[in-house]
Amino acid sequence: MRIVLVGPPGAGKGTQAAFLAKNLSIPHISTGDLFRANISQGTPLGVQAKSYMDDGQLVPDEVTIGMAKDRMEQPDAEGGFLLDGFPRNLSQAEALDEILKADGQQLDAVLDLEVPEDEVVKRIAGRRICRKDGSHVFHATYSPPQTEGVCDTCGGELYQRADDSEETVRTRLEVYHRETEPIIDHYRAQGLVVTISALGSVTDVTGRAMDALKKPAQD
Repeated sequence: MRIVLVGPPGAGKGTQAAFLAKNLSIPHISTGDLFRANISQGTPLGVQAKSYMDDGQLVPDEVTIGMAKDRMEQPDAEGGFLLDGFPRNLSQAEALDEILKADGQQLDAVLDLEVPEDEVVKRIAGRRICRKDGSHVFHATYSPPQTEGVCDTCGGELYQRADDSEETVRTRLEVYHRETEPIIDHYRAQGLVVTISALGSVTDVTGRAMDALKKPAQD
């Protein structure tokens, strides 16, 4: 299967992408991984991307599209893939359409993870990270530490990252609504969109997604 995964920040796309890719036996292709791999390997696209990032600029669509195209052409993606974080806007979606068309391929589904905006804010703004070890993550509501502000694992101080503040989260949501949501309408016009609720446990959402992918997409 060839699937695009979309949803607002805080919808759990990365977690669901990993589970779904494993269940479907297809590679999980994330924009973050593409950037890290190309930059660490010093590929021409990676060098271009790094130069923009070092200058504090956004990486142009054509660079991101080139990375995604190269990755989708790898042998392990011949039987399908799950795209996470790409396409991020309408220009990238149209480019993906052309890439697949040129190879005689097409998407099977666009899985839209739906989460109420207030829940997104609650999920992200409630995160607390350990200063000693960033892999120790808690949540003020869902997985609070035994002692407020103190990591259960190592005793380090817990803090809220600047980009996890409610104000920053709402700004990220505005960007999502403005830039990424239009691709849902783009794919809905092609009859590819499958929308599911991303509320509940990880297992529940994965099961819901797997069931939805077995059914015809919405018109």
